[in-house]
Amino acid sequence: MSDFPKCPQCGAEDTYHDGTLLVCPHCGHEWNEGEAAVGEAEEGEVKRDGNGNALADGDNVVVIKDLPVKGGSGPIKQGTVIRDIRLGDVADHVYDRKSGIYVKTQFLRKQ
Repeated sequence: MSDFPKCPQCGAEDTYHDGTLLVCPHCGHEWNEGEAAVGEAEEGEVKRDGNGNALADGDNVVVIKDLPVKGGSGPIKQGTVIRDIRLGDVADHVYDRKSGIYVKTQFLRKQ
């Protein structure tokens, strides 16, 4: 087993050093050793609400402006409380478990 980091693109573990770059034999991705550490730091990035407060799974938030819903019967009204949010994989969005929609964090305030 090598001491090289996993490929940041496909996650393969059998990467190797080719002169100045690290190379993945599966997807062909090449990167500098310092770039792998930066990519890992971005995964743990903190999502923040419209006021700059850090959000976490299970928090309750309040909608700060009326939001239209594509394909929905009406908008999400200002002041609506969204309980027990989940931080989704989509950047700058949280998942409302009750209604099953993603909401941008810039339109939310932590309760």
